[in-house]
Amino acid sequence: MIEKILPPAVVAVEAFEDPAEAVLLPEEEPLVAKAVAKRRAEFTTVRHCARQALARLGRPPAPILPGERGAPGWPAGVVGSMTHTAGYRAAVLAEATDVVTVGIDAEPAEPLPDGVEAVVALPDERTHLAELFAREPGVRWDKLLFAAKESTYKAWFPLTRRWLGFEEARLRFDPGGTFTSELLVAGPEVGGERITGFSGRWLSEGGFVVAAITITT
Repeated sequence: MIEKILPPAVVAVEAFEDPAEAVLLPEEEPLVAKAVAKRRAEFTTVRHCARQALARLGRPPAPILPGERGAPGWPAGVVGSMTHTAGYRAAVLAEATDVVTVGIDAEPAEPLPDGVEAVVALPDERTHLAELFAREPGVRWDKLLFAAKESTYKAWFPLTRRWLGFEEARLRFDPGGTFTSELLVAGPEVGGERITGFSGRWLSEGGFVVAAITITT
């Protein structure tokens, strides 16, 4: 599913259930030793996906340990992103020579919980969502906004090592499957140019909304 919104340079592996063959490496075990079963399952399966993606890149298995602010620590020369939610896990990876950064997020295509939209959406974004719902009521635009802001942060953080709040990016969606994420704070420099925003792609399929941002070299 997610490969539909990613460029060819990015390898994607996803799972809709937790396979029995998904296991943790010794370095990862202590991180979820006391976790509840749900947390352990999602942690394990998404790393199983990541190691399958590493294999497709021709790289050996490696532990994927959370680093600063929980961002996954990838092997040298690899960039990637992971997401997990009820019924879905995915990892996407690429060689750093091909991709500068990538950020993905998937969410169930269900309404945001009460009060969450006011936290994640700027006033003009809420107006934008209302217009989108009127035009295409079959898409869960509020949850897609959340997913796209998460993917924005995941693409931003490896470039800056800084937090990015929901209120620090303004999103606009094209019902055709793309979106823009305008940074409202100073962005990083990539290749000598200042990044002022990201372009992304989105998908609503199989009961999920998925968003992805990729900057290629």
